[in-house]
Amino acid sequence: MGPSPGGAAVTATIGVDLGGTKCLGVLLDDEGRVLAEHRVPTPASATPGAIVDAIIEVVAGLGGSARVGVGAPGLVDGDGVLRFAPNLPGVTSLALRAELERRLPGTTARVDNDATCAGWAEWRVGAARGSDHVLLITLGTGIGGGIVAGGRLERGANGFAGEIGHMVVDPHGPACVCGKRGCWERFASGSGLGRLAREAAQAGRGRRMVALAGGDPEAVRGEHVTRACAEGDAEALEVMRQFAWWLALGLVNLAYAFDPETFVIGGGLVEAGEVLLEPTRAAFADLLAGSAYRPAVAIVAAQLGERAGAIGAALVARE
Repeated sequence: MGPSPGGAAVTATIGVDLGGTKCLGVLLDDEGRVLAEHRVPTPASATPGAIVDAIIEVVAGLGGSARVGVGAPGLVDGDGVLRFAPNLPGVTSLALRAELERRLPGTTARVDNDATCAGWAEWRVGAARGSDHVLLITLGTGIGGGIVAGGRLERGANGFAGEIGHMVVDPHGPACVCGKRGCWERFASGSGLGRLAREAAQAGRGRRMVALAGGDPEAVRGEHVTRACAEGDAEALEVMRQFAWWLALGLVNLAYAFDPETFVIGGGLVEAGEVLLEPTRAAFADLLAGSAYRPAVAIVAAQLGERAGAIGAALVARE
């Protein structure tokens, strides 16, 4: 979909969320409203040139802008260089900001981590409005994080803050794409939920989840758990309770380090709603030392959905 008529693209900002499967862009007006959206598949080859081409295609589909922000999955430094992207194999040390400004004359580009962008969006215009100390946790294939401290984005010394999915919670746990074992995202991401469900299915539990997966225990994924939970299936609800414990364990570690007012849970898994959030809150209160003596930490669902990273990228581009 192209931009709204009437010259909106002249003052509006484009934000692009570069994901593992899709490249999603939005055109944001000065009030933070989404005027238009455009998306293309992330190139299967994921070469640096193909990645830049895809972003430019999205920008062109939205009519162009003098300000473009990009949220990229991985380590993005202060110069807008995508240093390392585990979910985009082969993409390292890509000078994304410089390349976009070279290919789009007259455009000022900003590049940041995708979850950092999403956290900024949820704080500015989403679920965390009114809280000045916020952590966004995105639950997808992996786990990303965005940190707002004292009303400011926390990027760290090199721009790499927020890689919370790679906190090790079990050094003897399953292998992670980063090369370590037992990272939090192996347990508390969408892929982690699927792994827990398959373990239950292989042990003879989770019959409804297996049925939703076509009868093959090895085909059970996170979406089959959430669908069975929505039907009230007791075995699926038990898998979700186990998953919520792992999610809460990581949140507790983050609470010790950052003392936030609010955790915003985003990503595809948040569509499970209270089926996920209620046991997570209960486990968090149980695991957090001194919880009875601390102000309550809100654990809420993100509001901006799959657009959060793109909206945040547009907002970052205005800084």
